[in-house]
Parts: sequence; C-alpha cells; structure tokens
Amino acid sequence: MRDQDKATAIFMGLFVWGLAGALFGALFAGLHQLLLGVGDSAWLALVVATTIAATTTTAFYSAMPVALAGAMAGVLASIAYLIATGHQVRLPLIAGLAGLAGVLVGVFYAWAIGRGARPLAQTFSGLLAGLLAGAGLALVLDLTGVEVGMFALAAAVVALVGSIYQFSVRRLVGASAWLPPGLSAPVVAGLIAAVVGASVWIVGGTTAGLHAAPGAAFEAILAEVPAGLLGGACGGALTGLLLESLGVELKMLA
Repeated sequence: MRDQDKATAIFMGLFVWGLAGALFGALFAGLHQLLLGVGDSAWLALVVATTIAATTTTAFYSAMPVALAGAMAGVLASIAYLIATGHQVRLPLIAGLAGLAGVLVGVFYAWAIGRGARPLAQTFSGLLAGLLAGAGLALVLDLTGVEVGMFALAAAVVALVGSIYQFSVRRLVGASAWLPPGLSAPVVAGLIAAVVGASVWIVGGTTAGLHAAPGAAFEAILAEVPAGLLGGACGGALTGLLLESLGVELKMLA
C-alpha cells in the first residue's frame, strides 16, 4: 500500500509540475522574445523574463483564488481602458490602472474572506527563485558562450526555479508571520492584474518600440511559445519527479 501511495504521489507531482512548467515556459518564452525585440541585452532579457514568469506562475499555483481575482480585475480594467482611450494603449498607464484595480479587489478579498500573509510569502519566494535562477543561468551562459534553443532554455529555467522555490518557500512562509494579514491579497492581486494589463498591451499590437515590423515581431514572439511550453513542461515534470523521488515534500500548491 505504501508503494502504491508513493507511486500516486510521484504521478501527481509529475502532473502538477508539468502543468506549472508548461505555463511558466510559455510565459517565459513570450517575455524573453519580447524583451529581445525591444533591444534588451540577452542576459537582462533572461533575468527579467525568468523573474516575471516565476512570480506569476507561483502566484497562480500557490494563491489561486487571489490570483484569479486579480486576473479578472486586470481584464476588466484593461477593457475599460481600451474603451476610454480608443485603443491608444500605453504600457505604464494600462499596467498601472490594471494593478490599481487588482489592489482594490485584493483589499475586498482580504476583508471578505481573509487570508494571512502566506500567499504573499509564496509569491515572493517565486520572485526570489526567478531572480536567482535567471541571474545564475545568465552568468553561466555568458561565461561559457554556449547558445541554447528555447526548449532547452525553458527546461533549465523551470528546473532551477522549481528547485530554489522548494528549498526557500518554507523559510519565507515561516518568516512572514510579522506581515499584516490584510497586505497579502492586495499585493498579489495587484501584481497579477498588472501582468494582465501588460499582456493586453502586447496583444493590442503596441510594438512600435520593437526592432522589427509589428506583424513580424508578434509572429516571432508566438513562434517561441510552443518550444517554451514544451520545454517548461518537460523541465517541470522531471524536476517534480526527481524531488518527489528524493522524498522532498512538494509545496507547489497552497
């Protein structure tokens, strides 16, 4: 019976981590290509894309209700912005407005339902893991001069972020007891809403700053997403399988 329970746990870990890795990899691939398109250096694009993707993915898998509330607020605020401005989309304005809407929804969520500082601590763990993994991988690639495709890059990023997250989240959650209980939901919801607003800016075709024609730039971004999704899924599934096999209690969900 114990062997059956362990096999079930390994399978569930592989499945959940595969889904998380796929979401992470797709988002990472799109962001990475976008940042390269606006002229950012390779190392900066890698660090920023990894950090944003890790923070967003962790928020959804660790604080799903708060993240969904923030995402809905971001969608509604972005639609209102597009209607009011006649599709003259500016990134700081749409992301700021969506973020503010997310904060307000998060305040209401904290008042109506009430959760402690755990979602914020888990999201911050994802941010820290993304920053460390992105910086470390960028340093290794710069020193070695190795060029890797999006599939391998997404798989490596997901594996590094997932491993760092697992070994940091317990400490950060334990140290978050001093945070005000009402702070967590507004910050997490505002962050997710701002990311949604930025996504609307991308989809809305505001690619004037890209070093390519808007259509070609958008196609280049979409072209990287399948490899990032598949690489992230493989990296996440293999990492979850390895950690579960080693007896590490996975903390991907709240």
